[in-house]
Amino acid sequence: MRVSVQPDRFDPAAEMAGFGTGPTTGAVVTFTGIVRDDTGRMQALEIEHYPGMTEAVIADYARAAAERFGLSDVLVIHRHGRLAIGEPIMMVATAARHRQAAFEAAEYLMDWLKSRAPFWKKEVGADGESWVAAKDSDEDALGRW
Repeated sequence: MRVSVQPDRFDPAAEMAGFGTGPTTGAVVTFTGIVRDDTGRMQALEIEHYPGMTEAVIADYARAAAERFGLSDVLVIHRHGRLAIGEPIMMVATAARHRQAAFEAAEYLMDWLKSRAPFWKKEVGADGESWVAAKDSDEDALGRW
């Protein structure tokens, strides 16, 4: 298991080198989130967090996913700081004996990260800055777990 909260850009392909290579792994699922601009006015996204606490919370989610879905490996990377549109913002990878467990574990982690990880996001544009509000749909997604 590896959890990283970092300001630096990462290469998803490089992160997968050696991931999930155990003898019982039959499926690996990856998800990489990219900074997007839904408004046409955003120039960057700024992400803040509490160092130490954020990593601990994410590690708890990753351990819970590993136990619940019988994972052989878990990777969670999430960036902070100022990110440009089109840059990778986060990555989740799960490895399991079967594909269903790997897919469900990745979705589980994404739902928990989206609604419970202690990050604060601010959209920065030419016309000012605004904090990103929590979405009801993200909260609703937790109901299935």
